[in-house]
Amino acid sequence: MSKPTIASVSQSSITPEIIQIWLIQQLSEQLQIELNEVDIRTPFDSYGLDSSQVLIIAVKAEKAFGFKLSPVLLWHYPTIESLSHRLVEESTFADQIFEI
Repeated sequence: MSKPTIASVSQSSITPEIIQIWLIQQLSEQLQIELNEVDIRTPFDSYGLDSSQVLIIAVKAEKAFGFKLSPVLLWHYPTIESLSHRLVEESTFADQIFEI
């Protein structure tokens, strides 16, 4: 069975696991490291991300998921695991607010 791609997932079915996979891919790409070198429980600052890399990930997140990822969230939720759960909460909350 193939893994879902971001393009094939509706915003209402985004899960922490989908965001985690996406973030692992983004960190791997930005830092030019292997996917298996990225741990969802390791703080972002341990990877040595600079501000431009964080902004690139934030812009790509908005395009991929349809909601803004404030770079500040990476400091408030300092791991892939914690950030992915927070983003799903925000996405679900936004869906409830705009539900007709």
